[in-house]
Amino acid sequence: QLQASGGGLVQPGGSLTLSCQASGFTAAWHGVGWFRQAPGKEREGVASISNTGEDEMYADAVKGRFTISRDTANDTVYLQMDRLKPDDTAVYYCAAEVVGRGSLDPRSYNDWGQGTLVTVSS
Repeated sequence: QLQASGGGLVQPGGSLTLSCQASGFTAAWHGVGWFRQAPGKEREGVASISNTGEDEMYADAVKGRFTISRDTANDTVYLQMDRLKPDDTAVYYCAAEVVGRGSLDPRSYNDWGQGTLVTVSS
């Protein structure tokens, strides 16, 4: 299971850090991705990290503002979000894939967390 947390209400320009905690399996063996889904829109990939932590991918919309990282010892993956914009408002999900490379394509993932809401508004 994956548990996403850390969402909330933040003003434009602010920061939030999301956490994705794995339980029941060793997330260190898996690539992990963060995805988001805004009302009326399809789920889109935001960032991903490989099982080694050496390879990261980011959507163009978040490059330079979001940073993905992982704490292997604690089976946790983080998404640091800076300079947030109203367009970043969405439910954010984390997911794990067994190949280990990470991907921004949600079809690559088989284990999903429940989502955490991020609202960027003044």
